[in-house]
Amino acid sequence: MTSTEEIKVLLVDDEPHFVKLLAERLEGRGFNVETAGGGSEAIDKAKEEPYDAIILDLLMPGMDGLETLKQLKEMNPDLQVILLTGHGTIDKGVEAMKLGAMDFVEKPADFKELLEKIKKAKNKRMLLIEKRHEERIKELMKSKSW
Repeated sequence: MTSTEEIKVLLVDDEPHFVKLLAERLEGRGFNVETAGGGSEAIDKAKEEPYDAIILDLLMPGMDGLETLKQLKEMNPDLQVILLTGHGTIDKGVEAMKLGAMDFVEKPADFKELLEKIKKAKNKRMLLIEKRHEERIKELMKSKSW
C-alpha cells in the first residue's frame, strides 16, 4: 500500500478556515498538502505540479467546482478529483461524476472515508500512468525493426 508521504493532495475550497483545518489534519497523517482558494488558482497549480488527488469544493464563487473539474480534466484526464458537496447538491455531485470526477463526499466529510478515497485516487492514478507507459512501449517496439 502507498505510504501517505508519497501522496500529494490539492485542497480547493473558498472557505479558508475549512481548508486550513483539513490541510492540517491531512498533514498530520503525513500527506503532502497544498491548497487553493478557488478554481482558477487550482488550475494554475495543477499545471505546475502532479497531484495524486484533488479535493474540490463544488460550490464556490466565480469558477464553480463543475467548471473547474471540466478544465482540470481537459488539461490532464488522469487527474483524480474528489468533489465535496453540501446538502442539496447531490445531483451536481452525480453530474460531476459524469464529467470525470473520481468520487464525491458529502460535507461535512467523514475524515476516514476521505482518507480512503485519497488513497484510492493515488492508486488509480498510478495504474493509469503505468498503462499509458506500457502502451507507449508497445508502440515503440512496433515502430522499431529489430
